[in-house]
Amino acid sequence: MQTTAIVCEVRYRLDPDRLAEFEDYGRAWVRLIERFGGTHYGFFLPRDAPSDTTISFPGKGRQGEGDIAVALFGFPDDAAYRRYRTELPLDPEAAEVIARFAEPPFESYERLFLQPLSGAL
Repeated sequence: MQTTAIVCEVRYRLDPDRLAEFEDYGRAWVRLIERFGGTHYGFFLPRDAPSDTTISFPGKGRQGEGDIAVALFGFPDDAAYRRYRTELPLDPEAAEVIARFAEPPFESYERLFLQPLSGAL
């Protein structure tokens, strides 16, 4: 079992007609992650770039798509993440959130597990 911190990045492709509902979804998940011992770094919604910005490494980078939101949250180690995944479905508030968003307010998502360079949060 790994003892380094685990961070999860979730990228959501937004449904433009359900942005307010997505914001409610995000607030609910921040509460739940933190109640179960995680650290939630927040949900980040797309916005326009500041004027006169350029790509730092021409030919290597590109502007991302404007319908992507990102969430970042973490747990101290794999065991804490597993506890969260095991206990979450048994929690009444979590059950309400899961039921409320059974038809999710986004078109798709992808998930990536990361670890901090330092190994700790």
